[in-house]
Amino acid sequence: MPVMKPPTRRQFLRRMTATVGSAAALSAFPPAIQRALAIAADTRSGTIEDVEHIVLLMMENRAFDHYFGSMHGVRGFADRFPIPVPNTAELQNKTVWYQRNDAARAGTPKVLAPQHNDTTLDFALLRSMSTPHLYPNAQDAWDHGRMTRWPQFKTDASMVYFTQADLPFQFALANAFTLCDANHCSMTGGTNPNRCFFFTGTNHGRDAAAPGIYNGPAVDNSYNTLSEGSVPGGYTWTSYAERLEDARVSWQIYQNEEIEFFAMNPLLGFRNFRQAHAASVPALSPSRTPRQQALFERGIRTRDLDLLKADVVAGRLPKVSWICPTASASEHPATSSPAQGAAYVARVLDALTANPAVWSRTALIVNFDENDGFFDHVPPPAPPSYLSWDADPAKAVLAGASTVDTRDDYLGDDDGGIASVDAYRHRPWGLGPRVPMFVISPWSKGGWVNSQVFDQTSTIRFVEARFGVREPNISAWRRAVTGDLTSCFNFATPDDADVVGSLPNTARRDAASRALGTTVRPVASPLPALPQQMHGVRPSRPLPYELHVTCELPRAATDQARVHLQFENSGSAGAVFHVYDRLHLDRIPQRFTVEAGKRLSGSWSPTGGEGYDLWVLGPNGFHRHFTGAVGAGPSRPEVRIAYDADAVALRISLRNDGTAPCVFKVRPNAYLDVAPTSYEVAPGTDTLVIQPAATSKGWYDFSATVGSQPAFNRRFAGRIETGAPSIADPEMHGTAVGEQFFIS
Repeated sequence: MPVMKPPTRRQFLRRMTATVGSAAALSAFPPAIQRALAIAADTRSGTIEDVEHIVLLMMENRAFDHYFGSMHGVRGFADRFPIPVPNTAELQNKTVWYQRNDAARAGTPKVLAPQHNDTTLDFALLRSMSTPHLYPNAQDAWDHGRMTRWPQFKTDASMVYFTQADLPFQFALANAFTLCDANHCSMTGGTNPNRCFFFTGTNHGRDAAAPGIYNGPAVDNSYNTLSEGSVPGGYTWTSYAERLEDARVSWQIYQNEEIEFFAMNPLLGFRNFRQAHAASVPALSPSRTPRQQALFERGIRTRDLDLLKADVVAGRLPKVSWICPTASASEHPATSSPAQGAAYVARVLDALTANPAVWSRTALIVNFDENDGFFDHVPPPAPPSYLSWDADPAKAVLAGASTVDTRDDYLGDDDGGIASVDAYRHRPWGLGPRVPMFVISPWSKGGWVNSQVFDQTSTIRFVEARFGVREPNISAWRRAVTGDLTSCFNFATPDDADVVGSLPNTARRDAASRALGTTVRPVASPLPALPQQMHGVRPSRPLPYELHVTCELPRAATDQARVHLQFENSGSAGAVFHVYDRLHLDRIPQRFTVEAGKRLSGSWSPTGGEGYDLWVLGPNGFHRHFTGAVGAGPSRPEVRIAYDADAVALRISLRNDGTAPCVFKVRPNAYLDVAPTSYEVAPGTDTLVIQPAATSKGWYDFSATVGSQPAFNRRFAGRIETGAPSIADPEMHGTAVGEQFFIS
């Protein structure tokens, strides 16, 4: 198998063109993207210090699979390890791509798979309807990570998706810069709570002086205006804009809520901003303070994209800017569309590139506040769910564990007076489903994918990393498991970029979408064919993960026998391990948060005292699968692996702690076209097998079985991190995996 070298920028563009083979070839970029690619980074220090301006644009209500499940080189439809779902009369041994609707009306599908909204056949599908997306129904669809009945709680319309032909601008943007495929909304819920995380690092305050201050939590959209809402007087915790103001770091919110109010700026519901507004309009109060003036001028007053462009041209773009789109440009289903959102993002790029000297020092982050109700197949990393909650932590029972404090990451008894969420107390806030995020800058060119786990608070942490203003509202758990976006950039040697061709004008598609006027309700097909993901190679940034899971078995099958998994993290970032017991998929999956340099263990009771089948998932395709029977024979086989990053190889230890010899058969499941190899291991010994992985750029997937124990299987898959750029999983293409994996 030939060695896979990271493609050069020019080779990568050629490869994308050959892969797509259509009129909208990805080597042809829209004018706004061309200009952004043409401006080189102003490299002075070769570090993050070269970033002078950070611009944060949050669009509305799109899930990652809904937009990019079909794109090559991202964790999309052809994810090789979709989670298993419980068996039913309609579904046997299926994966998460098959979704039930147990409440389906007569004559409508009871089982759905993702369905293409093909706008080349019916352009009106671009304006498809919105779906339910508040905290209760979002929690029901997530279902503690089981994720089996999405259309039941989110409607059949939640299963639709688009492809490149439907989203030419969004695909071009991803192929020109960097797309994050492990970015999650902060909360399993709706717009305002997620935007609170984006602007303040949390959706609930911890700085109230006494009861009755009404400082949250924000759990729905009932309080995101300047008029009185569910929280009398407004939320009281401190926003990140105020922290920047106190640190004398310039900032501005660019918005126009006057022409199309859509509550994109959650700070309108915060007491300090409300008081600043009251002191400024309709008449200036003589008692208005300089701080209130700053909050009003920078956080409330209308400042649209024309003034953003004027600030860029004049060289007065603030250090930190937030942009709130108008309703019709927000990309929100029904109110807007992907074409209208594309036109707005193009206008933002036009404004930021109007002064090349400014753009050469600017990073633009474009993300989405939440997924609406649209389906995404990746189980969100989250703290462990409560099997039973108790005010005394010693009496509470969790499905999993965490090495980091998680107390700030659950809805507590105080639900802000929102009765609809009462039944969901003590559930994790999030993370929620994946949403798209583009990192657009002179330091992130080249069509990269970044697969580190991020959320809305990651944008604040990127500002922290550059300007040193810390946000204490961000919980310890989020800081452990989500990154600060710095891994998305190459500050030392920014990539060169070719600028060629052009795509259909965003303004034309924008106008055509607006002319539709009405919203379309997609008609669900009775179990359409599973979706396809494009072939192709995408460069991938190095990640901070080095994760390990090992299995320990009891020596005999008894009623008290337990199978133990040990989770260890020798990397530089925390991670969440999801464990699905495939013999009890009706049960809540266990989740283990393990900080860098720490370890945890969990245990499971074998079914009937003997069998176990544990399916483990971590970030970026990390997968372990342990099956077998306790006390199955005199041999006691086990497998351990270690990483050799320098050699880009695995060190596989085949152990036999029993009293009789056993024969291991090691076979690759992907990447290597070689026959299985057998190894006889004597009692009380182990055999070391070196498995090179350089030819697949660190990607590995192999299974080990033992002939004398037919149920025994160990599967190991993932990517060896070397600290150098690599590629996304080269086997992640083709038809979605709808069947669960079983050893043969």
